Amino acid sequence: MRTLLLAHDTVGLEIAEFLLTRYGDDIAAVVTTEEDDISALARAHSVKTLVYQSADGVADALNQPLDVGILAWWPKIIPSELIAIPARGFVNTHPSLLPQNRGKHTSFWAIVEEAPFGATVHSVDSGIDSGGVITQREISYDWCDTAKDLHCKAKAVSAALFKEVYPELRAGPIAARPQPFGDGSYHRSSEINTASRIDLDRAYTGREFLNLLRARTYPGFPGCRFQDAGETYEVTVTIRKVDDK
Repeated sequence: MRTLLLAHDTVGLEIAEFLLTRYGDDIAAVVTTEEDDISALARAHSVKTLVYQSADGVADALNQPLDVGILAWWPKIIPSELIAIPARGFVNTHPSLLPQNRGKHTSFWAIVEEAPFGATVHSVDSGIDSGGVITQREISYDWCDTAKDLHCKAKAVSAALFKEVYPELRAGPIAARPQPFGDGSYHRSSEINTASRIDLDRAYTGREFLNLLRARTYPGFPGCRFQDAGETYEVTVTIRKVDDK
């Protein structure tokens, strides 16, 4: 088994630690977005390590046959020529219950659209998060959850799902069921700012308004914004459950 790992962020680090510790002989190379804890870990395990510049750069550096590629919280779209290199293609971790919320900002859209949420491990094709589903798990949420809460839950479940499925993946091809796209949704990165602007003269239901606010409540990132009298304001929300009995 020869595995190529493209890993990013804390999920990528957790998956890299899992693979390098338990299946170190499988790993042909680790690719990162920059010099980080993941690349340092790979080098500590004497594994070939690359910083991603281009698909051609990865292909040229490998120069060996591969069985499978792993995208572990990988933030970049990889081209079809890289997808085709491993004999069994790539699998990806995605923070939504596909086919719901393909694309970006999945926790925001799940709350705004009141959609089922979760995490999915799926095969990679030339589309965006459109490959067949290998395994997934729904994540429940309620009024107290913000976008950050859902995002953090999805990261934890994504890593756990991958750890569960990798032993099967290394044993041979796994059947992936096609996504029923008619039941799903897709959002581009550029959509979130327009969707989270508050119109002071628009009529919102209480449910719509509170969902919008908590969907943009993520410390360190902008909240919902509105303008009045030439000034721009930002707003987030805190919701807590109380016992009023």
